[in-house]
Amino acid sequence: MIGLPERKPDALLADKGYDADAIRADLVERKIQAVIPGRSNRRVKIEHDRVLYKQRNRIERMFGHLKINRAIATRYDQLANSFLGMVHLATARYWLKFVHAA
Repeated sequence: MIGLPERKPDALLADKGYDADAIRADLVERKIQAVIPGRSNRRVKIEHDRVLYKQRNRIERMFGHLKINRAIATRYDQLANSFLGMVHLATARYWLKFVHAA
């Protein structure tokens, strides 16, 4: 998703599983801030923006809400456009709950 032509991200928020020197080097080359906490066995400790990292929780919860829809969780659709259409429908359905409640 980082390579999408629409818009270059300012930062990549990821968990410790993405703490690799190759990933960090690629992000530096693309001028993207790496907000990835270092693994506990890393010899040289790497600092990360803790305030920005807390925003990752919102992203994880959004994916959890989208995966309630079976078609998104199992990725039935073969084409990217039809899968994106399902994601749009699921987000609209989720959004309508809040609009209706207001």
